[in-house]
Amino acid sequence: MWADDTLAIRSGFERSQYGEHSEPIMTTSSYVFASAAEAAARFGGESAGPIYSRFTNPTVQIFEQRLAKLEAGEACIGTASGMAATTTLLLGSLQQGDEIVATRNMFGSTVNLFKNFLPRYGITVRWADNLKVDSWAPLINHNTRFLYLETPTNPLTELADIKAFAQLAHTHGAQLIVDNCFCTPALQKPLVLGADIVIHSATKYLDGQGRCVGGAVVGSAQLIEKLTAFMRSAGPCMSPFNAWVFIKGLETLSLRMRQHSHNAAELANWLQSHPAVKRVHYPGLESHPDAALARQQQSASGGILSIEVHGDQAAAWRLIDAVNLCSITGNLGDARTTITHPATTTHGRMSAEDRELAGIGDALVRLAVGLEDVGDLRCDLEQALSQV
Repeated sequence: MWADDTLAIRSGFERSQYGEHSEPIMTTSSYVFASAAEAAARFGGESAGPIYSRFTNPTVQIFEQRLAKLEAGEACIGTASGMAATTTLLLGSLQQGDEIVATRNMFGSTVNLFKNFLPRYGITVRWADNLKVDSWAPLINHNTRFLYLETPTNPLTELADIKAFAQLAHTHGAQLIVDNCFCTPALQKPLVLGADIVIHSATKYLDGQGRCVGGAVVGSAQLIEKLTAFMRSAGPCMSPFNAWVFIKGLETLSLRMRQHSHNAAELANWLQSHPAVKRVHYPGLESHPDAALARQQQSASGGILSIEVHGDQAAAWRLIDAVNLCSITGNLGDARTTITHPATTTHGRMSAEDRELAGIGDALVRLAVGLEDVGDLRCDLEQALSQV
């Protein structure tokens, strides 16, 4: 069995008769069949092979097979975005009367989908107040199909005990979904820890350079077959070009995640003693309440940290507006360090009440630490923090 660094470069790809060394981009919408009988056999599922690029494209399939290997899953389906991955999973798996247990401590668009759209389809979401297993148990009933987690969470980097939540879900006949966007399989493998399904925004670290939008779901072959049927009808598919970009991103994922983690750890340690900073949220700090759990289920602490500055929204905005090197954008997982104000950007569509319950205050600033020289990043943040 190959190691992850080898799987990230070599798996899921067989050369054609031309002997190409790099994976091809199969930019075609459809495929030509030798006969009407062959076309009927493909469309009817009686013979293998591509049918239409909405749900069977060779380049997308290379990405899917490679990510499934890295996540230790049976199969994977690529989607048009990270939110499309979540939507494909839920609408392709659930029906009216089903329930989910989740927490507001996650990406704002996910909270918005769960709160404002799923109920229209008769799917109930029960909200837990925190990431402690004991507080979730009373919310589960015979209609519960999924427990849904981000770990670490966006933007406060709170952690959930994946093994404990998997045991809770399975005790009640439910499945555990883990959004592994912040760690990627380079740092954390939820399926190995007992989770049933992994969600990704490939837009982030799987790409790594902020070029393309995409998503993925990894799980059992049975699940992915069901989601492929949904994809075939609903169409939230990944494009071949974007899949190729993500394939190339996976080749350097392990190297990048180690450096992101190194740079973030250095900045977090420095920031926690800065007079303008009230608090630093980063799992690699001993002051983080989940530091022990981070060491237990992650191989490194990742590249995301959040800080609370002394003051209010105006102070947070002064910091953000004063940076020269960091990019002011809501995206993350880029080679370039990004900085944003979650309460008015990534989590701005959440209600003020929901943001308060999630701990996202006006003085909170999120940093997605990139691959620049960490000394340069520190100098940029030092001069920016002097404006707070």
